[in-house]
Amino acid sequence: MQRLFPLLLLYFISSGLFAQNPLPTDYLTKEFHAGRREALRAIMPEHSVAVIFAYPERVFSQDIQYTYHPNPDLYYFSGYKEPDAVLLIFKDIQGSGDSTYNELFFVRKRNPTLEQWTGKRLGVEGVKEKLGFNRVYNSDEFIGFHVDFSKFNKILYDVFPDDVGNGTLASLIKVFRDKAHIEKDDNKYVLATYNMLVKSTTPSNLALRVGRIQSSMAAIDDEEYRNNPLLLQLIAHPDSITLADVIQKIQHDPSHAYQYNMLVSQLREIKTPEELGVLRKSVFLSAIAHTEAMKAIEPGMSESELTGIFEYIHRKYGAEAEGYPPIVGAGANGCILHYTENNVTDIQNQMVLMDVASEYHGYSADITRTVPADGHFSPEEKEIYKLVYDAQEAVMQMCHEGTQFSKLNDKAIEVLTNGLLKLGIITDKNDVSKYYMHGCSHHMGIDVHDKFASPVLKENMVITVEPGLYISKGSPCDPKWWNIAVRIEDDIKVGKTTYENLSKDAPREWQEIEKTTLEKSEMNNIKVPPFPVPGRT
Repeated sequence: MQRLFPLLLLYFISSGLFAQNPLPTDYLTKEFHAGRREALRAIMPEHSVAVIFAYPERVFSQDIQYTYHPNPDLYYFSGYKEPDAVLLIFKDIQGSGDSTYNELFFVRKRNPTLEQWTGKRLGVEGVKEKLGFNRVYNSDEFIGFHVDFSKFNKILYDVFPDDVGNGTLASLIKVFRDKAHIEKDDNKYVLATYNMLVKSTTPSNLALRVGRIQSSMAAIDDEEYRNNPLLLQLIAHPDSITLADVIQKIQHDPSHAYQYNMLVSQLREIKTPEELGVLRKSVFLSAIAHTEAMKAIEPGMSESELTGIFEYIHRKYGAEAEGYPPIVGAGANGCILHYTENNVTDIQNQMVLMDVASEYHGYSADITRTVPADGHFSPEEKEIYKLVYDAQEAVMQMCHEGTQFSKLNDKAIEVLTNGLLKLGIITDKNDVSKYYMHGCSHHMGIDVHDKFASPVLKENMVITVEPGLYISKGSPCDPKWWNIAVRIEDDIKVGKTTYENLSKDAPREWQEIEKTTLEKSEMNNIKVPPFPVPGRT
């Protein structure tokens, strides 16, 4: 019996291990996240500390929370995906003797009762074992942990969230503010505008940007934002000399949050090989979902049914969610840039603009296709589609290292303007903004609109190229063009001298799209019981 007991024990232990539910094996590793912390230390100012808080949980309805989405920065530097935490990253080694450290992590406390309801928490030991941190504490220990913030030349931290409530995260932020003697928050509207000015504003788009600043000031009830002296200086003298002076002043004396964001953006704008591996999967499965939606689309479908096809394919391939609220707009709804209701019950024979993509292990794709529900573009639809396609092709050719980021949108505007003039839709080149009112590109990664610092493209940046035209009913042009909306969006990896279209597996040319719609998807064969509610079939 003494010999049998160890064998039985081994059997039960191994059976327990095999009984555990399998999890994905392609998450970013703890070594990746540790490497990102080292990369941040390398560019932090001398004798500085970076402080990164978790995002708050948000209420969906009464005692139900929205599915939690971690702070992308905290995930990037740690792999941690829970609320109620704060990470401190020090430039220099702290302490002495056997008690040295260069990072401290205060995380959400284990609670067996709550874990029965909402799932397992990593806790202190889990963070040490799975994420590779050495100095980890429960979040309620932050208040008693001595950190002398006064000795640091610079304390780097982001703008605090607005909706932290009165729970653990609010306490963590209050403790930090007290320890660091922070009395006044950075203004998030000023910060966002500063970022826009420094990163992507040039003399060629300055007038447009100043107009946006003025519109924002009128719409947002924030006295500090409206009375910001640098922004008022630029509004009073919207010229290249003033722009250069304002940018120089912003960079000469950066706020805590501004400097934090510039440093983090400097890292996040360039995707590492590990990130590219995850991002490729997110884009690929999103492209497959677009292809399947093209095969399945037919008059009589609803916008929400098409949305459901995307969501099913995403999850079939292992994506956790969509990278942003799906946009599936038939006909006139395609003219609404961020249309998310997706509640039209019959798309009929209209074109459908589908801007949908997955989030896979924290990384978001971003793909848009515009598809005729009956499988055939009308002559007018085809003309607009070809024009948008030509603009996208022209911009893609510029997606290599050294290109000014702002020049991408300039090229899109140039092609679209010439095309609209040729079609007679506009007679003045300045009227292009009536039908093309957004930028052509943005960075993407952990955020679908990812952080970036450089105004110039660099190798291994990943950006979108997404020109579009939106001709609403009542527009000052021939009515035959009304309610035509086309956007084509692809995810592009910037190379040294060329580019790679990561989303090439989603048909893009109009001929490809028409051919793909002739195929049939297995999704068309799904039969469900009738739903006897007026207005639904």
